[in-house]
Amino acid sequence: MADYSKELEIAKEAAREASKIINGFRESHDFKINFKGKNDLVTDADLASEKKILSIIREAFPQDQILAEESSNQQVLPEKRTWLVDPIDGTTNFAHGFPVFCVSIALWEKQEARMGLVLEVNKEECFYAVKGEGAFLNGDPIRVSSIDQPEYSMIGTGFPYNDLSLLRNYLRLFEWLLHRTQGVRRPGAASYDLCCVAAGRFDGFYEYSLNPWDVGAASLIVQEAGGTVTDWEGGSNWLFGERIVAGNNPIHKFLMKAIEEHFSESEIKRET
Repeated sequence: MADYSKELEIAKEAAREASKIINGFRESHDFKINFKGKNDLVTDADLASEKKILSIIREAFPQDQILAEESSNQQVLPEKRTWLVDPIDGTTNFAHGFPVFCVSIALWEKQEARMGLVLEVNKEECFYAVKGEGAFLNGDPIRVSSIDQPEYSMIGTGFPYNDLSLLRNYLRLFEWLLHRTQGVRRPGAASYDLCCVAAGRFDGFYEYSLNPWDVGAASLIVQEAGGTVTDWEGGSNWLFGERIVAGNNPIHKFLMKAIEEHFSESEIKRET
């Protein structure tokens, strides 16, 4: 099995340096907010932290490709080694001073995640995994929960900010889940939501209208923590397919059935 320890250390270094930059902007309150689209924000902190992350990766691995939120628009993942980078997952939270936002860094090779790291900046929680080696939070092993009854579960989700085409049925599902679980939470950063599944804080998670850099690292962390990650059809097209379901096995099955009951076949399957 290939050794990805150097890649993990580079990801940790890049995330730490990005966190310093993000905290600097946060403490000074001196940053501009621009719009890439409706409700799709980008700040000076996003741009500066991404620039730092990319410089650290390129210095260590100059031959690798990088797919990053603020500087890439690829819709396919190359076969060769590719880093997926989100400098701030939860930019809207950051811009409003709401304390859940993350740095997300992943390495993919031959269409598979090999290493993933998510740093929640506020609490300095560093979630990470290397394929085949388990999942960790600040050095301690983590596992998905053992809860197998929906009525005892807590579910994470997110609300789309630019694609509202499924919103009516999405809100119907949200209401349905409120009656059948102990609660549904929406922190506002998909990478963090998925890491909460990996750490057993959430028992399941679902969302649509996501990007590869939102889920490319945290999904591996869920899988290495013993969880299941699929698209809404139960397949593997979740990286670019914009629809994802994750959880321990029983709650993942519960969410899949709920999605099937609340969305049409055309809504479940993203046309590519």
